[in-house]
Amino acid sequence: MLVHPQFDPIALDLSRFGVPVSIHWYGLTYLAAFALFLWLANLKARQPQFANAGWTRRDVEDMLFYGVLGVVIGGRLGYVLFYKPGYYAAHPLEAFAVWKGGMAFHGGLLGVIAALALFARTRGRPFLQVSDLVAPCVPTGLAAGRLGNFINGELWGRAADPSLPWAMVFPQSGTAVPRHPSQLYQFALEGMLLFVVLWLYSRRPRRTGQVSGAFLAGYGLLRFVAEYFREPDAFLGLQALGLSRGQWLCVPMMAIGAALWWWSTRRKA
Repeated sequence: MLVHPQFDPIALDLSRFGVPVSIHWYGLTYLAAFALFLWLANLKARQPQFANAGWTRRDVEDMLFYGVLGVVIGGRLGYVLFYKPGYYAAHPLEAFAVWKGGMAFHGGLLGVIAALALFARTRGRPFLQVSDLVAPCVPTGLAAGRLGNFINGELWGRAADPSLPWAMVFPQSGTAVPRHPSQLYQFALEGMLLFVVLWLYSRRPRRTGQVSGAFLAGYGLLRFVAEYFREPDAFLGLQALGLSRGQWLCVPMMAIGAALWWWSTRRKA
C-alpha cells in the first residue's frame, strides 16, 4: 500500500527573489496542455486533408486562443450549473472566484464547442472540419490536467482493497483509507489511450465528422468507466442507478458521439 507523497502545490515561489508570484503545478499542467495542443494541431494541419483546405500555423494559433477562452469560461460555468447551482444562486458573486477552484470538464467541452463554432464562422470553415482537426489533439491536455489533480492530491478514488499493490492513502481526504489513484487511471484512459486511438484513427482521411464523433463517444465511454473508481463529490454522492453525476453527463456525450459518427459514415463523401 502506498501513501500519496503530498507534493507542494507550488512549483516555484518567486517571492524569495522579491517577486510576489507563486507558480503552481496545476498552472504548469495547463500550460503544458496548451503547448501540446499547439504542437499536435500544427502537425495535423500539415496533413493533406487539412493542408489542401488552406490550414496554416496562424489558423492553429488563433484557434488555440478561442479554445483557451472556451475552456476557462465553459469549465467554470459548467461547474456552477452542473454541480453547485443552488450554492451559486445564493452566492452569485462567488461564481467569478475562479482562484478558489471548481472547473468541470463537460462545461469546458461545451465552452470549447461554442468557441470553435465562433472560430469556424469567422473563418468561413465547416464546423466539423475544425472539430476533426482539434479532436485528436485534446486528450494529451486532459492527461496533463489529471497529472495536476494527482500532484494536488485532489479528486481521489474510491476505497480500494488494501492488498492492491498501488492502493494509495490520500492524507488530504482526512482518512487513512487506501484508495484507487483514480487520477492516474484517468490519465491513462481518457488521456493517453484515447490520444493513441484517435491519432492513429485520424492518420488516414476520414469522412467529415467521424473523428469528432469518435472523440465524443470514446471520451464518454472511458470517463464513464473511470468514474467507477473515482470518489463522487461529497455534496452530490451517487445518484439514480448508483451512477455519479459525471457518469450521467457522459451518457448524452456517448449517444451524440455515436450518432455523429454513424451520420458522418452514412452521408455522401
